[in-house]
Amino acid sequence: MSFPTKEERSRCWDARDKYWECLDKSKGKGQSEGNLCKEFRNIYEKSCSAQWVKHFDRKRSYLIYKDKIENEGLVNMYKFSIVTKTKFQLKASMKNL
Repeated sequence: MSFPTKEERSRCWDARDKYWECLDKSKGKGQSEGNLCKEFRNIYEKSCSAQWVKHFDRKRSYLIYKDKIENEGLVNMYKFSIVTKTKFQLKASMKNL
């Protein structure tokens, strides 16, 4: 695999930024992110190598998680996690009945 040129890197970063911007704008609109930003995602995947896409997707997830911790605090996230796990376990146990 050859190294991407400056233009290819720039194209990749621009596509990533537009996709992330679409995801940020679609948050809270009640529609799934996939439907609203599908075209941007396709351009992003075509403009960047699969390895870069995987890296940037992980980075976005981390940045969202980090922002949530900074704004809501770790304790609130932990409480949410426990409530979610309990609800999931309750649903799973009810299915077994």
